[in-house]
Amino acid sequence: MKSSRAIRIITSLSLGVVLVASLSWLGLGQVSGQISRIDVFGSIKDRPEKTSSALNYLVVGSDTREGLTKEQIKALRVGSTAVAAGGRSDTMLLVHISKARDAAYIVSIPRDTLVTIPAHRSQDGTRDIPARPGKINASFAFGGAPLLIQTLEEKTNLKIDHYVEVSFAGFTGVVDALGGIEVCSKVAINDPKSHLVMSAGTHVLDGIEALKYVRTRDFDGRGDIGRMERQQQFVSAVLRKATSSGVLLNPIKLTKFYNATISTVKMDSGVDKNDLLTLAKQMRNLSSGNIRTLTVPLSDPNGRHPTVGSVVIWDDVLATDLWTKIRNDEALLETVKPTAKASAKATAEAVTIDKFKTKTAADNPCAPAK
Repeated sequence: MKSSRAIRIITSLSLGVVLVASLSWLGLGQVSGQISRIDVFGSIKDRPEKTSSALNYLVVGSDTREGLTKEQIKALRVGSTAVAAGGRSDTMLLVHISKARDAAYIVSIPRDTLVTIPAHRSQDGTRDIPARPGKINASFAFGGAPLLIQTLEEKTNLKIDHYVEVSFAGFTGVVDALGGIEVCSKVAINDPKSHLVMSAGTHVLDGIEALKYVRTRDFDGRGDIGRMERQQQFVSAVLRKATSSGVLLNPIKLTKFYNATISTVKMDSGVDKNDLLTLAKQMRNLSSGNIRTLTVPLSDPNGRHPTVGSVVIWDDVLATDLWTKIRNDEALLETVKPTAKASAKATAEAVTIDKFKTKTAADNPCAPAK
C-alpha cells in the first residue's frame, strides 16, 4: 500500500538540525555507542568532489514496523512487520548545513523522481544489472543506501557527506517526547488510506496522529506533492516547538527527546564523536529563522516514461542551479539592488528574489497574510 510507505521526516529533522545540535549537552561516549552504524560509502566509486566545507546529510526514512507496539500498529492500520518485511524509502531529504554552521537548507526529493539507476548487482548477488531509467525510491529498494547515494550523487553532482536512516517508531517517540506538535491546515482532511480525519484549523497532534498527518496523500488529488508540503510544514512546526520550549537548553527535556530518537536512528560509519561534538558546538545558535525548506524544482510532477511509467521530472535549469548553489554553499535567495539612478529616489529598495520558492522554518502555514 503506497500510503504505508511514507517517510517520517520529522525524525530526519532531529538529526539534521535539532538532534545534532543537542549532542553537545549529552555524553558523547554514550551517544556514539548507541547509534547504529552502517557502511554506506565504501562501495561507491567516482564520487563528486567537495567544493566547500559545508555538510550534506542525506536523510532517509524506512517504513519498517520494527519498534512499534501492537497497539500502535493497530492504530495506524499499517500491517505488521511480517506484512511489510524489510524497509522502503519513498521520500528523502537533503539537509545542507552551511560551512559557517549558521544556516541550513532542507530539500525534499520526491520519491518518484526520474533518475538513471547506476549499474549494480542484483539483490541476490547472482547477476549484474545494467544502468537503466527508474524512480529514485527504486534505487533504495534494489541496492539500499549505497545505490541510493550513488544515484543521487550522479543526478545532482553533489557529494553526500553523511547518511541518516530513521524509522516509524522514532517518529512517534519524538513527537510524544516534545509533548505533541501543533499543526494548522487550511482545509479539512479525510484521508481513506492514512485514516486521518481532521477539521480545518489548528490541532496539537500526538505521535500516532502526527504519523497519520505526514502520511496523508490521498484526500486532495495532489498526491506526494501535497504530502511533501505538509511534511515541510511539520518539520517547521517541530523546530518552532523545540526552540520555543527550550528543549535544547533543558537537560531533562533534551535527554527525553534524545532517548526517543536515538534508538531508531542509523548513521554512516564515518561519523565519530569528535565530529558530532564539533558540529554541535558550531550549530548551537542555529534557529528556525535561518533554516529554509523547499522541494526540488519540478517541470512535471505528473510525467510519464515509456518504461518506468508515472514519474516526477525535475526542472533541468532550476534544479541544476539549485544543486550548484548548494554544492558551492551559496545563498538561495538573490538580492537585486536598485540601479544608481533608481537608488537616488527615496522609494528605491533592494528586491529579494526567491526562485526556488523556499520557506523558513519559522513560517506558520495558517498565519494571516502580510
